[in-house]
Amino acid sequence: MHAADDLLVERGFTGLTIEGIAQRAGVAKQTIYRWWNSKVDILLDTLIDDAREALEWRTDESASAEENLASHLRRVADFFEEPAGQVLQALLGQAQLESDTAVSLREGFLKEQRERDVTGLRELLAHELVVDERTLDHLVDLLLGPLYYRVLVFGAAIDQELVDTTARLVLTLARESSSASP
Repeated sequence: MHAADDLLVERGFTGLTIEGIAQRAGVAKQTIYRWWNSKVDILLDTLIDDAREALEWRTDESASAEENLASHLRRVADFFEEPAGQVLQALLGQAQLESDTAVSLREGFLKEQRERDVTGLRELLAHELVVDERTLDHLVDLLLGPLYYRVLVFGAAIDQELVDTTARLVLTLARESSSASP
């Protein structure tokens, strides 16, 4: 899986082949095909494995909700700079061209990550707010949308100002829509 990550970064999605992965990993091509049907399957497995820890929600009890939210967004921004983040970008690009990749990505990694993001935001807000599920779902879109937009549409790095502004605005919206009094 590390060979696939490395080759993707070096050669891009179209330059990545099963043969190249096998050669870099020092195994026979048949060994690769024993475990995966395609390079997309390999990349999905590497993405799931790498993102689980990198995109984990963590809470520092001594920090404010805004600081914790900004800290999580900084981890997301950093993730996009890593090989695993480049794998996600490549798969999202390929998903626009190939429906099987889109389905695999959405039903696998993206669905699981979405559940982690909803749970993480819910738990972070629960210290001071109660937000209904529909609003929580929208807040996750508002939280992550600007970061994905910056990286995927403009191909630009995510700066600290975007992280801080996004965290502050999402928290403000959560407080405004909260069904509990602060």
